[in-house]
Amino acid sequence: MNCRVYAAAAGELLMRVGAGGGQFSHESEHDLAVMVSDFLENSSGGAESWCSSDSDSGFSDFHHLADKISFHRHSVDRYESDLLAVVHSLLLSMNEAELHLVRTGLCNASCIRFSLVKLLRSSGYDAAVCSSKWQGCGKVPGGDHQYVDVVKYNDDGSSGRLVIDIDFRSHFEIARAVESYEKILKALPVVYVGSLSKLKQFLQVMAEAARSSLKQNSMPLPPWRSLAYLQAKWHSPYQRWINPEEESNSSSISSGHNQCGGHLRRLQSSLQSEIEAERLLKHINSDSSRKHKLERRRNSSFRAI
Repeated sequence: MNCRVYAAAAGELLMRVGAGGGQFSHESEHDLAVMVSDFLENSSGGAESWCSSDSDSGFSDFHHLADKISFHRHSVDRYESDLLAVVHSLLLSMNEAELHLVRTGLCNASCIRFSLVKLLRSSGYDAAVCSSKWQGCGKVPGGDHQYVDVVKYNDDGSSGRLVIDIDFRSHFEIARAVESYEKILKALPVVYVGSLSKLKQFLQVMAEAARSSLKQNSMPLPPWRSLAYLQAKWHSPYQRWINPEEESNSSSISSGHNQCGGHLRRLQSSLQSEIEAERLLKHINSDSSRKHKLERRRNSSFRAI
Protein backbone atom coordinates (compact mmCIF):
# COMPACT_ATOMS: atom_id res chain seq x y z
CA MET A 1 0.00 0.00 0.00
CA ASN A 2 1.20 3.51 -0.77
CA CYS A 3 1.43 5.01 2.72
CA ARG A 4 2.46 8.40 1.38
CA VAL A 5 -0.92 8.65 -0.32
CA TYR A 6 -2.71 7.91 2.93
CA ALA A 7 -0.44 10.20 4.89
CA ALA A 8 -1.35 13.04 2.55
CA ALA A 9 -5.03 12.15 2.72
CA ALA A 10 -4.88 11.91 6.51
CA GLY A 11 -3.10 15.24 6.75
CA GLU A 12 -5.75 16.87 4.61
CA LEU A 13 -8.44 15.25 6.73
CA LEU A 14 -6.98 16.63 9.95
CA MET A 15 -6.72 20.11 8.46
CA ARG A 16 -10.34 19.85 7.40
CA VAL A 17 -11.60 18.44 10.71
CA GLY A 18 -14.94 20.01 11.17
CA ALA A 19 -15.10 21.36 7.62
CA GLY A 20 -17.75 20.33 5.14
CA GLY A 21 -20.47 20.32 7.76
CA GLY A 22 -18.72 18.85 10.79
CA GLN A 23 -18.24 20.72 14.05
CA PHE A 24 -15.45 18.99 15.95
CA SER A 25 -14.50 19.56 19.57
CA HIS A 26 -10.91 19.33 20.74
CA GLU A 27 -11.62 15.89 22.27
CA SER A 28 -13.05 14.42 19.09
CA GLU A 29 -10.29 16.04 17.03
CA HIS A 30 -7.76 14.30 19.25
CA ASP A 31 -9.62 10.98 18.88
CA LEU A 32 -9.56 11.30 15.11
CA ALA A 33 -5.87 12.25 15.09
CA VAL A 34 -5.04 9.15 17.14
CA MET A 35 -7.18 7.03 14.81
CA VAL A 36 -5.36 8.35 11.74
CA SER A 37 -1.99 7.70 13.34
CA ASP A 38 -2.92 4.15 14.36
CA PHE A 39 -4.37 3.48 10.91
CA LEU A 40 -1.16 4.54 9.14
CA GLU A 41 1.04 2.53 11.49
CA ASN A 42 -1.07 -0.63 11.30
CA SER A 43 -1.53 -0.42 7.53
CA SER A 44 2.02 0.33 6.47
CA GLY A 45 3.42 -3.10 7.12
CA GLY A 46 1.03 -5.35 5.27
CA ALA A 47 -1.64 -4.41 2.84
CA GLU A 48 -2.41 -8.10 2.38
CA SER A 49 -3.99 -8.28 5.83
CA TRP A 50 -6.41 -5.49 4.95
CA CYS A 51 -7.58 -6.36 1.47
CA SER A 52 -7.48 -9.11 -1.15
CA SER A 53 -7.10 -8.85 -4.88
CA ASP A 54 -10.04 -7.99 -7.05
CA SER A 55 -10.06 -11.47 -8.55
CA ASP A 56 -10.36 -13.03 -5.09
CA SER A 57 -13.17 -10.91 -3.74
CA GLY A 58 -15.10 -9.87 -6.88
CA PHE A 59 -15.33 -6.10 -6.37
CA SER A 60 -18.68 -4.34 -6.56
CA ASP A 61 -20.37 -3.47 -9.81
CA PHE A 62 -20.06 0.33 -9.93
CA HIS A 63 -22.74 0.55 -12.57
CA HIS A 64 -25.16 -1.25 -10.26
CA LEU A 65 -24.24 1.10 -7.40
CA ALA A 66 -24.77 4.13 -9.66
CA ASP A 67 -28.25 2.80 -10.49
CA LYS A 68 -28.99 2.56 -6.77
CA ILE A 69 -27.94 6.19 -6.26
CA SER A 70 -30.19 7.28 -9.12
CA PHE A 71 -33.10 5.25 -7.74
CA HIS A 72 -32.75 6.70 -4.23
CA ARG A 73 -32.43 10.24 -5.58
CA HIS A 74 -35.65 10.04 -7.55
CA SER A 75 -37.70 8.09 -4.99
CA VAL A 76 -39.18 11.14 -3.29
CA ASP A 77 -42.66 12.03 -2.11
CA ARG A 78 -44.36 15.35 -2.75
CA TYR A 79 -43.32 16.87 0.58
CA GLU A 80 -39.64 16.01 0.06
CA SER A 81 -39.73 17.31 -3.49
CA ASP A 82 -41.31 20.60 -2.41
CA LEU A 83 -38.88 21.02 0.48
CA LEU A 84 -35.91 20.30 -1.80
CA ALA A 85 -37.05 23.01 -4.21
CA VAL A 86 -37.49 25.47 -1.33
CA VAL A 87 -34.03 24.69 0.09
CA HIS A 88 -32.40 25.15 -3.32
CA SER A 89 -34.19 28.46 -3.83
CA LEU A 90 -33.24 29.78 -0.38
CA LEU A 91 -29.58 28.78 -0.68
CA LEU A 92 -29.29 30.38 -4.11
CA SER A 93 -30.87 33.58 -2.78
CA MET A 94 -28.40 33.97 0.10
CA ASN A 95 -25.95 36.85 0.10
CA GLU A 96 -22.63 36.35 1.86
CA ALA A 97 -22.90 39.86 3.30
CA GLU A 98 -25.92 38.64 5.26
CA LEU A 99 -24.02 35.77 6.90
CA HIS A 100 -23.34 36.43 10.55
CA LEU A 101 -20.66 34.91 12.73
CA VAL A 102 -22.31 32.40 15.03
CA ARG A 103 -19.58 30.66 17.02
CA THR A 104 -16.09 30.96 18.39
CA GLY A 105 -13.20 29.47 16.46
CA LEU A 106 -13.75 28.26 12.93
CA CYS A 107 -17.30 28.90 11.76
CA ASN A 108 -17.29 25.94 9.33
CA ALA A 109 -20.43 27.19 7.58
CA SER A 110 -22.55 27.32 10.75
CA CYS A 111 -23.61 30.77 9.61
CA ILE A 112 -25.01 29.30 6.37
CA ARG A 113 -26.99 26.67 8.28
CA PHE A 114 -28.45 29.15 10.73
CA SER A 115 -29.32 31.51 7.87
CA LEU A 116 -31.06 28.64 6.10
CA VAL A 117 -32.96 27.76 9.28
CA LYS A 118 -34.10 31.36 9.68
CA LEU A 119 -35.37 31.46 6.10
CA LEU A 120 -37.08 28.06 6.39
CA ARG A 121 -38.85 29.07 9.59
CA SER A 122 -40.00 32.26 7.87
CA SER A 123 -41.49 29.98 5.20
CA GLY A 124 -43.46 28.02 7.80
CA TYR A 125 -41.13 25.04 8.38
CA ASP A 126 -40.14 23.78 11.85
CA ALA A 127 -36.42 23.87 11.06
CA ALA A 128 -33.39 23.87 13.35
CA VAL A 129 -29.65 23.35 13.34
CA CYS A 130 -28.80 19.95 14.85
CA SER A 131 -25.52 19.30 16.64
CA SER A 132 -24.75 15.60 17.07
CA LYS A 133 -21.93 14.08 19.09
CA TRP A 134 -20.66 10.56 19.68
CA GLN A 135 -17.86 8.85 21.57
CA GLY A 136 -15.17 6.79 19.89
CA CYS A 137 -15.75 3.05 20.05
CA GLY A 138 -13.46 0.38 18.65
CA LYS A 139 -12.33 1.43 15.19
CA VAL A 140 -14.87 4.26 14.99
CA PRO A 141 -13.36 7.61 16.06
CA GLY A 142 -15.47 9.96 18.14
CA GLY A 143 -16.65 13.23 16.70
CA ASP A 144 -19.47 15.68 16.25
CA HIS A 145 -21.39 16.97 13.27
CA GLN A 146 -23.78 19.77 12.40
CA TYR A 147 -26.68 19.67 9.96
CA VAL A 148 -30.20 21.03 9.56
CA ASP A 149 -33.46 19.19 10.12
CA VAL A 150 -37.13 19.90 9.45
CA VAL A 151 -39.88 18.29 11.53
CA LYS A 152 -42.89 17.28 9.48
CA TYR A 153 -46.22 17.02 11.33
CA ASN A 154 -48.72 14.55 9.88
CA ASP A 155 -52.51 14.68 9.97
CA ASP A 156 -52.69 11.69 12.33
CA GLY A 157 -50.67 13.52 14.98
CA SER A 158 -47.38 11.77 14.27
CA SER A 159 -44.24 13.53 13.12
CA GLY A 160 -41.02 12.75 11.29
CA ARG A 161 -37.68 14.37 10.60
CA LEU A 162 -36.12 15.30 7.28
CA VAL A 163 -32.38 15.91 7.21
CA ILE A 164 -30.68 18.69 5.24
CA ASP A 165 -26.91 18.49 4.72
CA ILE A 166 -25.47 21.37 2.71
CA ASP A 167 -22.14 19.73 1.85
CA PHE A 168 -23.17 16.14 1.29
CA ARG A 169 -20.56 14.97 -1.21
CA SER A 170 -17.60 15.96 0.97
CA HIS A 171 -18.38 13.13 3.40
CA PHE A 172 -17.41 10.55 0.77
CA GLU A 173 -14.19 11.92 -0.72
CA ILE A 174 -11.39 9.33 -0.71
CA ALA A 175 -7.77 9.12 -1.79
CA ARG A 176 -6.92 7.96 -5.34
CA ALA A 177 -10.55 7.31 -6.26
CA VAL A 178 -11.04 5.34 -9.47
CA GLU A 179 -12.97 6.99 -12.28
CA SER A 180 -16.12 4.95 -11.65
CA TYR A 181 -16.18 6.08 -8.03
CA GLU A 182 -15.82 9.72 -9.05
CA LYS A 183 -18.85 9.32 -11.30
CA ILE A 184 -20.90 7.89 -8.44
CA LEU A 185 -19.72 10.70 -6.15
CA LYS A 186 -20.87 13.30 -8.69
CA ALA A 187 -24.20 11.50 -8.97
CA LEU A 188 -24.93 12.31 -5.32
CA PRO A 189 -27.02 15.39 -4.61
CA VAL A 190 -25.04 18.52 -3.81
CA VAL A 191 -27.40 19.14 -0.88
CA TYR A 192 -29.08 16.16 0.75
CA VAL A 193 -32.75 16.61 1.68
CA GLY A 194 -34.58 13.52 2.86
CA SER A 195 -35.39 11.06 5.60
CA LEU A 196 -32.89 9.27 7.82
CA SER A 197 -33.93 5.93 6.33
CA LYS A 198 -33.13 7.09 2.80
CA LEU A 199 -29.89 8.67 4.05
CA LYS A 200 -28.86 5.29 5.44
CA GLN A 201 -29.35 3.76 1.99
CA PHE A 202 -27.06 6.38 0.44
CA LEU A 203 -24.43 5.71 3.13
CA GLN A 204 -24.53 1.96 2.52
CA VAL A 205 -24.01 2.42 -1.22
CA MET A 206 -21.17 4.91 -0.79
CA ALA A 207 -19.37 2.83 1.84
CA GLU A 208 -19.50 -0.16 -0.51
CA ALA A 209 -18.33 1.95 -3.46
CA ALA A 210 -15.46 3.43 -1.43
CA ARG A 211 -14.31 0.00 -0.31
CA SER A 212 -14.34 -1.25 -3.92
CA SER A 213 -12.48 1.79 -5.23
CA LEU A 214 -9.79 1.54 -2.58
CA LYS A 215 -9.47 -2.21 -3.08
CA GLN A 216 -8.66 -1.68 -6.76
CA ASN A 217 -5.65 0.35 -5.58
CA SER A 218 -4.78 -2.21 -2.87
CA MET A 219 -5.72 0.30 -0.19
CA PRO A 220 -7.83 -0.46 2.91
CA LEU A 221 -10.90 1.49 3.93
CA PRO A 222 -9.93 4.09 6.55
CA PRO A 223 -12.12 4.18 9.68
CA TRP A 224 -13.34 7.72 8.96
CA ARG A 225 -14.96 6.44 5.74
CA SER A 226 -16.52 3.34 7.30
CA LEU A 227 -20.29 2.91 7.34
CA ALA A 228 -20.35 3.04 11.16
CA TYR A 229 -18.54 6.41 11.22
CA LEU A 230 -20.74 7.86 8.48
CA GLN A 231 -23.92 6.75 10.23
CA ALA A 232 -22.73 8.25 13.52
CA LYS A 233 -22.85 11.75 12.00
CA TRP A 234 -26.63 11.74 11.55
CA HIS A 235 -27.82 8.92 13.82
CA SER A 236 -26.11 9.98 17.05
CA PRO A 237 -27.84 11.92 19.87
CA TYR A 238 -28.29 15.56 18.92
CA GLN A 239 -29.52 18.93 20.13
CA ARG A 240 -31.68 21.29 18.08
CA TRP A 241 -30.82 25.00 17.93
CA ILE A 242 -32.99 27.69 16.38
CA ASN A 243 -30.90 30.76 17.21
CA PRO A 244 -27.08 30.89 17.15
CA GLU A 245 -25.29 31.61 20.38
CA GLU A 246 -24.20 35.23 20.55
CA GLU A 247 -20.47 35.73 20.43
CA SER A 248 -18.96 38.25 22.80
CA ASN A 249 -15.72 38.82 20.95
CA SER A 250 -16.36 38.49 17.24
CA SER A 251 -13.41 40.64 16.23
CA SER A 252 -10.91 38.06 17.47
CA ILE A 253 -12.38 35.26 15.34
CA SER A 254 -13.40 37.04 12.17
CA SER A 255 -10.66 35.25 10.21
CA GLY A 256 -12.35 31.91 10.96
CA HIS A 257 -15.51 33.24 9.35
CA ASN A 258 -13.91 34.55 6.15
CA GLN A 259 -13.94 31.11 4.52
CA CYS A 260 -17.74 30.93 4.75
CA GLY A 261 -18.26 33.41 1.91
CA GLY A 262 -16.19 31.19 -0.36
CA HIS A 263 -18.06 28.15 0.89
CA LEU A 264 -21.38 29.78 0.01
CA ARG A 265 -20.18 30.75 -3.47
CA ARG A 266 -18.96 27.21 -4.20
CA LEU A 267 -22.20 25.76 -2.87
CA GLN A 268 -24.31 28.06 -5.04
CA SER A 269 -22.19 27.32 -8.10
CA SER A 270 -22.48 23.54 -7.57
CA LEU A 271 -26.22 23.82 -6.98
CA GLN A 272 -26.71 25.89 -10.13
CA SER A 273 -24.71 23.39 -12.19
CA GLU A 274 -26.74 20.50 -10.77
CA ILE A 275 -30.06 22.22 -11.52
CA GLU A 276 -28.99 23.03 -15.08
CA ALA A 277 -27.76 19.47 -15.66
CA GLU A 278 -31.08 18.03 -14.44
CA ARG A 279 -33.01 20.46 -16.62
CA LEU A 280 -30.97 19.40 -19.65
CA LEU A 281 -31.46 15.72 -18.83
CA LYS A 282 -35.24 16.19 -18.60
CA HIS A 283 -35.20 17.93 -21.98
CA ILE A 284 -33.20 15.08 -23.54
CA ASN A 285 -35.49 12.45 -22.02
CA SER A 286 -38.54 14.37 -23.21
CA ASP A 287 -37.18 14.52 -26.78
CA SER A 288 -36.34 10.83 -26.67
CA SER A 289 -39.83 9.99 -25.44
CA ARG A 290 -41.42 12.00 -28.28
CA LYS A 291 -39.24 10.26 -30.86
CA HIS A 292 -40.23 6.84 -29.53
CA LYS A 293 -43.92 7.76 -29.69
CA LEU A 294 -43.54 8.97 -33.29
CA GLU A 295 -41.68 5.80 -34.21
CA ARG A 296 -44.42 3.62 -32.73
CA ARG A 297 -47.08 5.56 -34.65
CA ARG A 298 -45.17 5.12 -37.92
CA ASN A 299 -44.77 1.40 -37.30
CA SER A 300 -48.49 1.12 -36.51
CA SER A 301 -49.35 2.95 -39.75
CA PHE A 302 -47.11 0.65 -41.83
CA ARG A 303 -48.71 -2.45 -40.27
CA ALA A 304 -52.20 -1.06 -40.99
CA ILE A 305 -51.28 -0.57 -44.67
